[in-house]
Amino acid sequence: MLTRDELAELYRNLQAEKVLSVYLDGMGKDPAHRRVWRRRLDHEMEREAHRVSQERPEEEASFGRAKEHILAELGGYEAFLPGKGWVAFATEDGIRYAESLPAQVPNLVRWESGPRVAPYIRGLKQLRPMVTALLDSQRARVFLYKEGKAEEVADLRADTFLGDLMETAVPPRASNYSGTRGEAVSDAAQRYLAVGTTRMMKRVKDLAMELTNPEGFFLMGGTAEALGVLKPMIPRSMERRVLERSNLHLDMTLPEVEEATAEGASALSKRRQEALLDQVREQAHANGKGCLGGEATMKALEERRVDTLLLSRAFVETNPDYADQAVTSAFEQDADVRVFGGLPSEKLDAEAGGIAARLRYRVKAATS
Repeated sequence: MLTRDELAELYRNLQAEKVLSVYLDGMGKDPAHRRVWRRRLDHEMEREAHRVSQERPEEEASFGRAKEHILAELGGYEAFLPGKGWVAFATEDGIRYAESLPAQVPNLVRWESGPRVAPYIRGLKQLRPMVTALLDSQRARVFLYKEGKAEEVADLRADTFLGDLMETAVPPRASNYSGTRGEAVSDAAQRYLAVGTTRMMKRVKDLAMELTNPEGFFLMGGTAEALGVLKPMIPRSMERRVLERSNLHLDMTLPEVEEATAEGASALSKRRQEALLDQVREQAHANGKGCLGGEATMKALEERRVDTLLLSRAFVETNPDYADQAVTSAFEQDADVRVFGGLPSEKLDAEAGGIAARLRYRVKAATS
C-alpha cells in the first residue's frame, strides 16, 4: 500500500488531470459468488458512463479509453480478486496506479479531476506496524504484523544473554549452604537465570520500540512472571500503544498469532481514535484547537488551519463527494486524515455529524 505521504504525492501529481478512480470490494470467497465483483464493476461503470454522457459529453471518449485501461488491468483475475479490496487510478493515457488492498473498500467508480482518495484512507491503518511478543521466563517469540500478515522476527532464549556470567554461577568452594564464602549452587543458578530473563526482556522491549516507532502498536502475552519483568521496562511514551493479553502463549501457531494481533490492533486503534476524539471535543467546547461538524470543519480547511481531519466510516460511504472534498483540502495543506471505524465512528457521527478536526491554531474571537 501507499503511505499517507505517497498517497498525498500521487494526488498532487494527478489533481490537474481527468482520472478514473475505481475501488472494488474483494471480500467473499464463496464459490456461489464467483465474479460478483465483476458484475458490480460493470454496474458502476455503466452508471458513471451515463453520468459523463449527461454532464460532460465532450469527455466520453477520454472516459472510454481510461475504462479500457482499467478492464485490461483486471483481465488477469478470474473468479475472485486476490485481496480484500482493489484500487486503480487511470487517465486516458494509461494506468497511473493499481494494487490489491489488505482492507475492504466500498465499490466506487468516479471520473473527475484528480484521483478519488477518501476511500483509500481507510486502509492506511494496515500500514501501521504492530509487534506481538509471546513470553515466558526463558523464551520470547517476537512477531511483526503489517498489512494483515505476521512474520516471526526473533526467537530469543534467556540463557543466550548470560555470556560469561554463568562461569561465576559456581562458588569458588563447594558448599551446600549460603554463607560468607559463597551461596548454594541452586540459588546462584536461579539468580543468574533471572539475570538472563531480564536481559532477554530488555531485548524484547528494544525490538518493540525499534519496530513500532513512531506510531506502531505492541501486543504482549505470556506468563504472569514474564510480563511482570517486561511491563516496568515499557517507557511511558509508549504505554498508550501497548496491549496485554493473558490468553496468549508461546506455542501459538502463525495463523493464531495473526488473528490475535489483528484483534489487538483493532482494540488499540479504537483506543487511539477515542482519545483523539476526546481531545478534539474538549478543545472545541473550550473554543480551542478543535472543531466539530461540517460547517466549522470546512471553514477551518478553507483557512488552512487543520492539523488532523477526522471522518467517520459512515460519513465517507454516504457522502463520498463531500468526504473527498474534505480529504483533498486536507492533503493540500499537509494535514493528517483519520477515518474512524466501530464505536469511535458512531460517536463521531452522533457528536459531530461524522466530521471534525484538530487544528493547528485557533482564531481569536473578534472584539468590538
